[in-house]
Amino acid sequence: MVKASAPGKCILFGEHAVVYGEPALACSINQRMTIELEHEHMIEAWRLDGRKFNPKKHPHIEYIRNKLHSSTGNPLHIRIRGTIPKASGLGSSAALSVALCGALQQLHNGSANKAQASLLAHHAEAAAQGGRASPMDTATSSYGGFIVLSDTIEEHLDFIETRTMDVDGSTRQWHLHTFEAAVPEGTALVVGNTGTHGSTSAMVNHVAELMRKNSSRKVELETIGAIARRGIQAFREGDMEAVGQAMTENHIVLRSLGVSSPELERLIRAAAPSSLGVKMTGAGGGGCMIALTTNPEETMGAIEMEGGRAFISTFNEPGLRIEDAV
Repeated sequence: MVKASAPGKCILFGEHAVVYGEPALACSINQRMTIELEHEHMIEAWRLDGRKFNPKKHPHIEYIRNKLHSSTGNPLHIRIRGTIPKASGLGSSAALSVALCGALQQLHNGSANKAQASLLAHHAEAAAQGGRASPMDTATSSYGGFIVLSDTIEEHLDFIETRTMDVDGSTRQWHLHTFEAAVPEGTALVVGNTGTHGSTSAMVNHVAELMRKNSSRKVELETIGAIARRGIQAFREGDMEAVGQAMTENHIVLRSLGVSSPELERLIRAAAPSSLGVKMTGAGGGGCMIALTTNPEETMGAIEMEGGRAFISTFNEPGLRIEDAV
């Protein structure tokens, strides 16, 4: 039996602007997906949580299975456990893919490779999403900590790799980076879930239509990029007040682009008095918001008083790890 886990993620800076070449920053959160693999010699087909595995319902799992498990190997029973809310923009699918890659690597090779898991999980997510997937979610789940995605190599950050993929008939290239953040003890992230689900494609298409109708609005995306770079530098320096200010500014621009929602705004208003900075996270239209705070219990309580579901996460949560192998 092998057990592996991988964390979810939240985007701290750069939503939507990253599609247009600006940098984005994500960090791992302490909500995780856990995969257990077990050989059960009495079964004749793969099983998922006690039921016969259906590849059509789980294309990302099927992709990884085909890449990492020999067709002549014994069927496995896959059990999935997790605390990452689904369809909330926190990377539950990517974390599942990364954890499965790690578990199969451990089963066959005796160890898990984060770089290989990041790459294969990215391709699995793209295959399941019709060929479109950024490497940000899977990289953050694989490596943990802070991940910066950019169209250019950021000289002042620690370069990880360049990822290339064919998307809609053209070649898309991303550069992945990380850095050490000097986060003071007692500073935490509170994630508030509205319980409503926004459509990523609808929000992306909404911004694209804004840019098509008025090209001068691209300055807002450039502003988000500048805020992201300032926020990254503030993290590196341990200036949490500057990080919080940048988060709030980032949200103001996202709101002006029309990708927030009444539910998000209600939770953001509730969290703001006890926080250094607040913003939506992810594509918007619903989903989650985040607050940087030194009073996480107070901030979480304020969000829950407004009907949100909240949890506290520390920074630098570890990425892919093997929990057990027997």
